[in-house]
Amino acid sequence: MPYQGFRVLYIDDDPALARLVQKTLARRGYAVEHADSAESGLARLDAGGIDVIALDHYLPTGTGLDVLARLGEVPARPPVVYVTGSAETAVAVAALKAGACDYVPKAASEEFLELLGSAVDQAIDAARLMREKERAEREMREARERAELLLGEVNHRVSNSLALVAALVSMQAKAVTQPAARDALSETQARILAIAGIHRRLYTSEDVRIVELGGYLRSLIEDLEASMRSAGHGAAVRLEVENLAVATDKAVSIGVLLTELVTNAFKYAYPGTETGEVRIGFRALGPGRAELSVEDDGVGWNGEGRVQGTGLGSRIVRAMASNLGGVVCYAERERGTRVFLAFTL
Repeated sequence: MPYQGFRVLYIDDDPALARLVQKTLARRGYAVEHADSAESGLARLDAGGIDVIALDHYLPTGTGLDVLARLGEVPARPPVVYVTGSAETAVAVAALKAGACDYVPKAASEEFLELLGSAVDQAIDAARLMREKERAEREMREARERAELLLGEVNHRVSNSLALVAALVSMQAKAVTQPAARDALSETQARILAIAGIHRRLYTSEDVRIVELGGYLRSLIEDLEASMRSAGHGAAVRLEVENLAVATDKAVSIGVLLTELVTNAFKYAYPGTETGEVRIGFRALGPGRAELSVEDDGVGWNGEGRVQGTGLGSRIVRAMASNLGGVVCYAERERGTRVFLAFTL
C-alpha cells in the first residue's frame, strides 16, 4: 500500500461517520485517529505524528474555520482536507482561503468516502512533493554556501600568493643596478598587484561574479601612487569614479589596463623631477556602457609614432582593451594626453 504508515486525524463530532471514515481510509493503508471536538483535535495535533487532517465544518464549539485560524499559528502544520455540506460553497471557499488544501462535500455515502480518500491521497502526495522540494532547495543553498566559502578561501589564498610574488619582485628590483631592469621589475610588480587586488575584493564580496569598481580602483590607485612616489616620480593623482558593478573578468582587464596607463603617465608625461596631475575617470555612459579615461597635462602623446620604452605597455593596453571589447582612443589636446576607452559592462 503506497500510503502505509501515514496517520490521519479526523475531526468530527459524528461517531458513526467517523467509524466509516476509519474503515475506508484503513483499506488504503492509513492509520486514522478520531477527535470529536476542536479542542481534542488540536491537543492531539500538538502531540505530533499527524500527516493529514480531515476537518468537519460543524463542531460542538465553533466551526472548522476557527480550527483553521488556530492552525495558522502552528509551524509546519499538516495539510487539511475540509469537510462541508454539499450546498455550502461559500464555506468551502472560505476554508481554502484559510489554508485548507482541498474540500469534500459531506454525505453518508460511498461517494463521499471515496472522494475523501482521494483528497487525503492527494494531500499526502502534495505534502511529500513540497518536502522534497524544500529539501532540494535547502541542499542547493547549503551546496552554494559551501562553494562560496571555498571560492572565497581560494581567492584569499590567490591574493596572498600574488602579494608574496609582488613582494619578491620588489626585492629583486631593489637588488638590481640597471635602471631598465629595475623599471621593468617595478612595472611587473604593479601588474601583479592589480590582479591581486581583484582577488582581495572577491573574497570579501557577496557575489564573486561582480566587482564594485569604485572601491577597487581607489585601492589600486593608492598602491600605484605610493609605488611611483617611492620610485622618485612626483605627480599627483585625482580620481573621479562611479561605483559601478562590473563582471569579474572585465574588472581584471580594467585593472591591468589602468595600471599601464597610469604608470605611463607618471613616467613619460612628467619626466625627471617634473610634477603635475594625473586624472582618472570612470563613469557610466548609459544603460550597460561605461568609459574609463586617464589624462595629464604633461608632454603629450597622440598614440602615434614611436613609443617610449620597450613598447610592452602599449601591447598590454591594446590586449586589455580587446578583452573589454573596445578600442583605446587618444583625444586631441593642446597640452598633455587624454586616453579613453568606452566599453560594455
